[in-house]
Amino acid sequence: MKNFFSNFFGRNNDPKSIVSFDVMDLIYSELYNGNNNFEFKMKGVHDTISVSLYSFPSSFDHEEGRAEIKKSGFKNAYEVLNEIYKKINIGPVSEEQMLQELEYDYIHIQFYSEPSPEAKKYLKHVLHNFMIFFCCTNSLETNDFRMIYNNSYFLDYTKGILEAESIDINDPKNETQKIGFKEFEKILQGICQYLNITLPESVQLLSQENLLPEKVEITQETFEEFIKLVSRGSIDEKLVQKQSKKLLKNFKKGHTEYHEIVQGHWAFFEIIDAWNSDWKFDPEDAEAFISEMIGEDLNFDYPEETYSHDLFPYIQSALEKRGFELMSYDTHGDNYLFFVANKSDVARILELSELTKIEVDSL
Repeated sequence: MKNFFSNFFGRNNDPKSIVSFDVMDLIYSELYNGNNNFEFKMKGVHDTISVSLYSFPSSFDHEEGRAEIKKSGFKNAYEVLNEIYKKINIGPVSEEQMLQELEYDYIHIQFYSEPSPEAKKYLKHVLHNFMIFFCCTNSLETNDFRMIYNNSYFLDYTKGILEAESIDINDPKNETQKIGFKEFEKILQGICQYLNITLPESVQLLSQENLLPEKVEITQETFEEFIKLVSRGSIDEKLVQKQSKKLLKNFKKGHTEYHEIVQGHWAFFEIIDAWNSDWKFDPEDAEAFISEMIGEDLNFDYPEETYSHDLFPYIQSALEKRGFELMSYDTHGDNYLFFVANKSDVARILELSELTKIEVDSL
């Protein structure tokens, strides 16, 4: 049974925006009447997107949930819900209503985005959590919603949802929120495509394309294209054939152990013009190794006492003028395996990286 309380402010339903009650209600109906928890992939989005319908109190009615509630200083899930309602200006659940054991639903959407330029120094992806709570505005019927947001991992779910802040999607407070809020619009469009929801004609979409990945058969040609792009066409065709066969064979084995996954990839990158560096490197090393990789002298300006990942913006700026971009293979360790790609090929390299499971990062 769905129950929502009154909200005392203006209704949140811009007919042009996908972040509107009309759209949220369509998604809610699909979750309520069908699969209430699913994951899916979208083009250009790292890892899977998670969409879940949770309820107060039933979703917290288990040993771990009850322990988290107690640890946070509350007696029951309704008290946690009232704390959240207080943030988003929704009336509280009364003692009488608690005794009726009514359920109060909300949607939790979780996904990753690219980090802000500043955060790129220490993060490859940023996690975003959006929790949507429904309510009534000047009505006895559910006709509105409010959102809270957190970009942390929910190791303690109750603590995570309590630490989430009330947000206005049109008023991000920092660069991370700005990126996440914009990406959220595209994520909602992807969710609607995944659930086969027909959107109102008034909604203005960010993209007219299909945002869901098409089923692609991974073949030797897939790896050949990847090799040619990351090497900028500098590898002999016979070697391309040999390496693509080897990479495809390893791909089909479906390794799960880290050393098995990386071993074949590492051997591949050793045959192209790549630079293996400790996580800490100085400007002189960068200039020397990158110059060797591109076959011409590269000099770039940088502030004094600038080292390692803090150099990336200055390196990229200098390379961009030559039509290049510095990228790296994700070693999952404390070192970098750099290579230089043509700027025009970066988007395709990242697509192929997802398909081939050869993890490549745009720095």
